[in-house]
Amino acid sequence: MSSRHALDCSHIPFDMPTEKCTLYQNWIHLTFMHWCVQPELITPHLPEGLDLDLFDGKAYVGVIPFTMAKVRPRMLPWLPFVSTFGEFNVRTYVVKDGIPGVLFLTLDAQSRVTCFHAPRSYGLPYRHAKAKVRVHEDLSYSWQSVRTEGGASLRGKAHATAELRQASRDTLEYFLFERYSLYTFHRGTLHRAYTHHLPWKYALAEADVEVNSLLESFNLGIQHTLRPEHVHVSSGVEVSTWNVHPLEVSL
Repeated sequence: MSSRHALDCSHIPFDMPTEKCTLYQNWIHLTFMHWCVQPELITPHLPEGLDLDLFDGKAYVGVIPFTMAKVRPRMLPWLPFVSTFGEFNVRTYVVKDGIPGVLFLTLDAQSRVTCFHAPRSYGLPYRHAKAKVRVHEDLSYSWQSVRTEGGASLRGKAHATAELRQASRDTLEYFLFERYSLYTFHRGTLHRAYTHHLPWKYALAEADVEVNSLLESFNLGIQHTLRPEHVHVSSGVEVSTWNVHPLEVSL
């Protein structure tokens, strides 16, 4: 724990900020879908100074539909119809100075406030979309998103096929899930932000993907965008986040 907040950071393999976080949010009703991609095809999408993170020599890209819930600044309450919305992201896995993290290629969200504010304040590539996740039973979800401009979309459903578990170190699931930072390229400089939550509890799952055009514009060589190689579902985590901070001085 830090001297200024009461968060348990013992499961995080690097030092977290000592100051209090700036935002609270819940990530709920998640479907994680992943494809293995050739490193040389994903590397051009990385900002300079950021390295692709590999698992057993393989790079991965994920498409994750979920609900962002109760988003609010640390000292303020969450607001109905503003603080909770569908968000569908495309991400890959990166590392800088030994700190593994996530790089978002796109974040499609049904929140005009977030889509306006996050790119300007954090450099996150948000795009407005009509995005919604429906819960049918425990760990069974359906999801649909259509981007307002251009119409890129994702539609399908997923359900658990096993019991909940927690990732063990040195497994693919640990590599994909246990990441407590994100990277952005903002105002000409590489930035890092930290996130805190308890270790993920997830279940192996199956997905029936009907439409997936979110990946098309990235030219990642994925031949079967409707057939993810790895599928997991999770009921979610409560999250604390910090502001982005520059890692290099812009020229």
